[in-house]
Amino acid sequence: MTARDWSIQEIASLAGTTSRTLRHYDDIGLLPPSRIASNGYRHYDEQALVRLQRILLLRELGLGLPQIAQVLAQERAEASALETHLALLREEQARLARQIASVESTIDALRGGEELMAENMFDGFDHTQYKDEVEERWGKKAYADSDRWWRGMTDAERSDWQRRVSDLGRDWIAAAESGIDPASAEAQDVARRHVEWLTGIPGTPAAVPGGDVKAYVIGLGEMYVADPRFGANYATSAGGTQGAEFVRDALRVYAEANL
Repeated sequence: MTARDWSIQEIASLAGTTSRTLRHYDDIGLLPPSRIASNGYRHYDEQALVRLQRILLLRELGLGLPQIAQVLAQERAEASALETHLALLREEQARLARQIASVESTIDALRGGEELMAENMFDGFDHTQYKDEVEERWGKKAYADSDRWWRGMTDAERSDWQRRVSDLGRDWIAAAESGIDPASAEAQDVARRHVEWLTGIPGTPAAVPGGDVKAYVIGLGEMYVADPRFGANYATSAGGTQGAEFVRDALRVYAEANL
């Protein structure tokens, strides 16, 4: 029995991408076709479909194509790798479901003139998910101080803080997509606000008297590019790490000039 394969047009339609993108993936060695028909059209078998699924999942996590190539080059069973992706997706799905339920509850309360349940309004906005990482990078005291600060906030203060974070992310993406220079006045104004935000979070090196704020800010910029979890916050419509790279470069310029 001959194994089934799909034409490049069929795969593009199924995956919600374009033939041009698939040809680019072939050109850079990321996703070669399983065979090329006599008419020159590329065709893809089941193994190629699984590989494409992994590529698209990694793109969703914010990785650039060079990083994706490195991940796929690692010797690992496809099923095992997909299980890891699935676990991450389910974790994100659960968090988003909690956020949706939280917002729906707030809307219902507002429309019905009911009392808001403050303890339910921020479910899904989990600041503890990076506890182990913060303690490993900056020590237990850093996490304890920031956790105490967060828990000591009023609901209004938490809401204002989250809005500030959202505004920064929006403005970074807009600046990156506008094509301005990271050293421009506009980009440096966003960088200034970003550093002011960082220095307002107790427990971080940026908020500790005598701490090396310059090194901390530059290091964070590098982490935004290297770690897809954080880089995703600055992802532009172009995808990849373009947005995170813009943030990194603008923060470095600001740190070198002002810290």
